[in-house]
Amino acid sequence: MSRARPVAVVGNLALDRRGSGPLRPGGGPFHAARALRTADRPARVLARCAAGDRPTLLPPLVALGVPVAWRAAERTAVFAIAYDGERRTLEVEAAGSPWSAEDTAWAATALAGVGWVHVAPLLRSDFDATGLALLASGRRLSLDGQGLVRVVRDGRLELDPDYDPALLEHVTVLKLAEDEAEALGGGIDGEALRGLGVPEVVVTLGSRGSLVVTSRSARRIPTSALPPASVDPTGAGDAFAAAYLVARAGGTAPGTAARRASSVVGGLLSGRTG
Repeated sequence: MSRARPVAVVGNLALDRRGSGPLRPGGGPFHAARALRTADRPARVLARCAAGDRPTLLPPLVALGVPVAWRAAERTAVFAIAYDGERRTLEVEAAGSPWSAEDTAWAATALAGVGWVHVAPLLRSDFDATGLALLASGRRLSLDGQGLVRVVRDGRLELDPDYDPALLEHVTVLKLAEDEAEALGGGIDGEALRGLGVPEVVVTLGSRGSLVVTSRSARRIPTSALPPASVDPTGAGDAFAAAYLVARAGGTAPGTAARRASSVVGGLLSGRTG
């Protein structure tokens, strides 16, 4: 496995607030790294945040043991998160800085040798189509659907389908949460999701598993790894995306990759206090 091409995750770090608790590390790179550290494949993380937040956000990420490349951003995203069972509501307290042409050029250089990359936007403004095309050059790209549907506006998070279709031109895998799939107009309907034109669409369904849609099939993949109901599920989707990426990079079929990703996430959440 030492000769295997690495996988990578690219995105903005965030500060998350759960209820009245303190701000804590968040964002796709942080939560994905929790899954990458369990992988038997080389991996790396490319992350940004404001320089002033680096002492808070970077050490916990580095401590996970996955090699990290960091770049300063003007602003760090801040979210307030609340749960009612598996139902989540988010408030956008601050939007993070978009990735500029210079940022994506830096990332493309740092991705040399990487075979698969997962891009983890927090809002629609994080990455544009030109940047995604550059990051996809020479490798397969997985995209979190948050970057399609999350409206850039402070206050309660809103989703809508008004995205640039060019964002999907170089995407191999599109990872969606159920509410994101609904916002795109297809819900968990295989034919509608296939109409997005992406080779693989994976919709995470929480404790109900996932739906994997390819050109050939739409398969519901149940999960047997259910964490306690009291466990904080924040970042589960990012961890799922990273674990799925690792499995697919190793040649695992989509359905089996989703099953493995659910198992990884279940193990991570079972080891987390609420």
